[in-house]
Amino acid sequence: MKKSKSSKSENGAGKKQEQGSFPIIVIGASAGGFEALKKIVAGLPKDLPASIFIVWHMSAEVRGFLPEVLNRENTIQVAHACDGETIAPNRIRVAPPDRHLLIEDGQARVTRGPKENRFRPAVDPLFRSAAYAYNNRVIGVILSGGLDDGTAGLWAIKQRGGTAVVQDPRDAEVPSMPENALREVEVDYSVPVSEMADLLARLSKEKAGETSEVIMEDDEKTKIEIGIAAEDGAFESGIMQFGELSPFTCPDCHGVLSKIKDGKRSRFRCHTGHAFSADALLATVTENIEDSLYNAMRGVEESIMLLNHIGDHFAEVNQTKLAAMYFKKANEAQNRAQIVRQVVLTHEQLSTDILRQQAGEANGGNGQNSTEAQKH
Repeated sequence: MKKSKSSKSENGAGKKQEQGSFPIIVIGASAGGFEALKKIVAGLPKDLPASIFIVWHMSAEVRGFLPEVLNRENTIQVAHACDGETIAPNRIRVAPPDRHLLIEDGQARVTRGPKENRFRPAVDPLFRSAAYAYNNRVIGVILSGGLDDGTAGLWAIKQRGGTAVVQDPRDAEVPSMPENALREVEVDYSVPVSEMADLLARLSKEKAGETSEVIMEDDEKTKIEIGIAAEDGAFESGIMQFGELSPFTCPDCHGVLSKIKDGKRSRFRCHTGHAFSADALLATVTENIEDSLYNAMRGVEESIMLLNHIGDHFAEVNQTKLAAMYFKKANEAQNRAQIVRQVVLTHEQLSTDILRQQAGEANGGNGQNSTEAQKH
């Protein structure tokens, strides 16, 4: 159901470019989003009067095959975005592997800025840059995926008068990205993928709503964050002034993390530019703990092998007492290795997705929070 857009009257707004008159559709997808993207592109009209930009989470080592696949679904031209390419309607551009895709000054930007929410390409930088450049003419779409990349970017789109569209979580293979967007953003439409293409085609032909003004500080913060994704230095850009220092360190570079507020939502960015939602930070930290525990277990087991090796050497030269001491220490280390191994095997990788599922199972439910989805 369409929700009414509330007008915002803040104190100021940054300058925005007004390139062309066609709408900009930005789409973010992760796990489970591949089939959804195919269905959406297949259903789009061949004369779509909008320019579409897609970020789909993928490994840096994977060949970028998505444009090739999507080109089979429709006659609209699909290709990897090129840095500096002019934005035009009736095109679909996809972020290449290991590159952020941004929109800036009527052009596509393809950069290797710091990872956001553990990904490059990430959804938030695309959404944020589109909102900054095109304001109310942006239609942001969140599809299937884990965790919450795209939520902060969708919030930025709504702050500037754009339209927020989310795949119905009940229709998503992995519902977390849609669910988190619904929880944190005033979403305009939540629909199954089967209805998405028709909805986007209709929205592309409708007159955009009023542009919402944003306070100058938020506007400057957004401009700096876009610059960071475009490979500007985070520290030199002054991003740390827009948040308060947190007690947490960046799991990627171990720099200090600053806590940044988007409305009531908190996220984190370090002085080198890495960015995390609270959930992405939790998932990364607990994943790194597991890696550290395995390193500890490896170190203990290597010490056992080395102690036994040296003990064997002394036994061969009839230094039995010294050999016995090494074998004793190897046995003691073996006992410690069992303790470390038990810690490794019982360690949990945590995220909001996992904890909500566990809470739902404890309450006899399925762990999925679809209450918000059913409101839209």
